[in-house]
Amino acid sequence: MIELAFHHDSAVAQLTLNRPPANAFTPEGLDHLRECIGELNKNIRVRAIVITGNGPKFFSAGADLNQFATGSKEAALRAAAAFGTAFEVLQNARPVVIAAVNGYAMGGGLECALSCDIRIAEQQAQMALPEPGVGLLPAGCGTQTLPWLVGEGWAKRMILTGERVTAETALHIGLVEEVVEQGKSLEAALAMAVRVLKNSPQATDFSKQLIHQARNGIPRSAALSVERERFVDLFSGPNQREGTNAFLEKRVPVWKFE
Repeated sequence: MIELAFHHDSAVAQLTLNRPPANAFTPEGLDHLRECIGELNKNIRVRAIVITGNGPKFFSAGADLNQFATGSKEAALRAAAAFGTAFEVLQNARPVVIAAVNGYAMGGGLECALSCDIRIAEQQAQMALPEPGVGLLPAGCGTQTLPWLVGEGWAKRMILTGERVTAETALHIGLVEEVVEQGKSLEAALAMAVRVLKNSPQATDFSKQLIHQARNGIPRSAALSVERERFVDLFSGPNQREGTNAFLEKRVPVWKFE
């Protein structure tokens, strides 16, 4: 079950993973997540998305293992497709996506957080990709996204040895960007989301796309060429002039949506 709420004049969407007791994912829940992100992508007024877990203990414990107990390949195919497509859509979402990791983020739960742009973890949170320990592997983009964030060595430690990391270690290795007190991750994530709203919508969208070019293996020379093209493209809309003149006139810019 995914709960959706809106904040700050509907510019910030909050998705809450809500499947007690551990907010574990089912294929149906992942389909719902994918559909929610798709709808939010279409709403150009939504500039940021915050994802958190319901309750004080779990962000998400990952996949509901009951679906794999029979060894059904059909169940495996359904689950792999659901995890992969949902988290790819999340990674490529137009808004800035911030994870408020309020507790354990295990397996698919961590892969969900990895698919966000920024992660804020509470000090008691713990993170792991323990799938090999139950005869599985991370199939929600984890084997590809984790090394990109933390490097091959730490990715191998976490996946190949089942090492669980604390919030402090996660901050040290670049798995999360901020650690806050227990119960404060949602507040911090919403505050960060509001900061996104201060920036030009087009400049933010272009910048996110350009950053992802490095992840997607685009050659540096080609990426730099696109970077220059997008800079010039900003001058085709009103927000470049608005942003520059607002700064010079010492006022808050009023952004337009295209």
